[in-house]
Amino acid sequence: MPYVSIRKTALAVATLSAALSLAACQGSDTASGTSSPSTAPAGKAPSSAPASAPSSASSPSAAPSSGASKPTATASPVSGTTGTKVRTCTASALKATAHQAADRPAGTGTGAAIVEFTNTSARPCLLQGHPTVAGAANGSPEHNAPLKVTPVGPAPVIRLAPGGTARVKLTFVQVQGEGDGYCKSGAQPVTYPTLVVGLPGAGAHQVALDDGVFAECDNTVTATAVSAAALS
Repeated sequence: MPYVSIRKTALAVATLSAALSLAACQGSDTASGTSSPSTAPAGKAPSSAPASAPSSASSPSAAPSSGASKPTATASPVSGTTGTKVRTCTASALKATAHQAADRPAGTGTGAAIVEFTNTSARPCLLQGHPTVAGAANGSPEHNAPLKVTPVGPAPVIRLAPGGTARVKLTFVQVQGEGDGYCKSGAQPVTYPTLVVGLPGAGAHQVALDDGVFAECDNTVTATAVSAAALS
C-alpha cells in the first residue's frame, strides 16, 4: 500500500476515534444532568411535604376530656321515703287539740291558746300558712262567728311525719276583771265552747280547750303560721 494511503487511513481512524470519544463525553454529561433526581438528605422531609397538623389540645374543635364534669341544676321537691311527692295534709289525716298558752296577756279570759295538729296517717304530709278562726255555732257551721285574724311571722312549709305535730298560737284580746269581766274597748266579752280553726288546703278543725272555754274580746285574734317548733 502506498505511504500516502496508509497515512490518510491512519488519520481517518484517529479522527473517528476522537469524534467517538467526544460524543461519549457529551452523552455522559447529559445523562448525569438529567437522569439524577434531586434527593433530599436522609432523615429530612422533602420541601414539598405538608406542615404537621396542630395537636388536638390546641385545636378549637378538640373534644373536652371525658372526665370533666358538667354543672347541673335540678329541682328538689319535698319527697317521701319512696320518692313520691309529699302532698298537703288532708283534714282526715289530722287530729286537732287545744290548750291554754303559758305565755299570754294579763287578764281573766283565755288570753292565748296553742292549737296542735297531729298527723294520724301513715304517710308524711305538708302544712303551710296562717289559720282562719271562727267561734263554732252549736251544730250549725253556717252560723259560725268568724274572728278577724291578724297573721304574724313567716309561713314556712312544714313536713309532718306520721305521728308528728305542728302548732299555731292564737292570741286574743284579753277579758279584764272578775265574774263576767269586761273589754277595754267597751264591747261585751264573748265565750265559745269550741273554735273552728282552718288551715290552708288542710281543712277546718273544731277544737275545745282541755280546760274551760275560749273567752275573748272584740272578735279579733293574732295568729302565727303553722310551725313545727314548740310554742308556749
